[in-house]
Amino acid sequence: MMSTMNEGTRAVTLCECFARDGLQHEPACVPTAAKRALIERFAALGFRRIEATSYSNPKVVPQFADASELLKALPRRAGTFYKATCANPRAVERARADLDAGFGVNEISLLVSATEAHTQKNLNRTRSEQWANVEEMVKLAGGRFRLVGTVSVAFGCPFEGRVDPGVVAEDVAKFVRLGVGHVALGDTTGLVNYVAAHEAGVRFFDSSFGGVGGHPAKVQYGGGHTGNVCTEDLVSLFEAMGIVTGIDLEGLIATARFCEEVLGRELHGRVTRSGPGLSR
Repeated sequence: MMSTMNEGTRAVTLCECFARDGLQHEPACVPTAAKRALIERFAALGFRRIEATSYSNPKVVPQFADASELLKALPRRAGTFYKATCANPRAVERARADLDAGFGVNEISLLVSATEAHTQKNLNRTRSEQWANVEEMVKLAGGRFRLVGTVSVAFGCPFEGRVDPGVVAEDVAKFVRLGVGHVALGDTTGLVNYVAAHEAGVRFFDSSFGGVGGHPAKVQYGGGHTGNVCTEDLVSLFEAMGIVTGIDLEGLIATARFCEEVLGRELHGRVTRSGPGLSR
């Protein structure tokens, strides 16, 4: 979930994360053409923010070895932000190179974890080392992207347990001091805090069709369930509450089933099985 000061409306902006955060969990690589088809469907549904890929080291996360190839082939829509995840300065350099070549993303996320254990598991470095990376990444970005600072395991860590809210608040403050305009608080094991967050004024949320994703395949936690809120369930919930998502409800279930076809298995979305049961 990503905080904003826009409290004058109940409407929300959703970021669909299936193509990046969802697919990083998958042990088998999804073809580039299939990724493009997924992202095009997400954009057609009305998602104004789409997490398209990651500039991860291909040797570590081979799923995104095609990041530049995918972005080069991906048509763009006016008013839609395509995001790439960057874990280190080299990733930002790759993002800049693709932007210079004319097919880069217009939003990047910069990663930190709220605990030392998750930082080591996910990024293979200490928190202080990663914050040094973030400072360099902001400089390298040079104001050319919309920056999103992401604080993983903000509400509880699968390795350390309870997370001190003060640590999270200080991480948010660090991002702000660096000039990062948006901050996402990651609920990595998929607790549904979204309604409470909306009541508190949050208007930007991340989700993934079928609830897939939440961590790389090599980092196992969650008791067999992956770590994202199901997009189809979240959209259905918000719309039933009178919260406008801007998503085409008629195409929602068909897209959820397309995601299942791409991965070749049934996913965790409840609404995919039961139908949305609402109309705008």
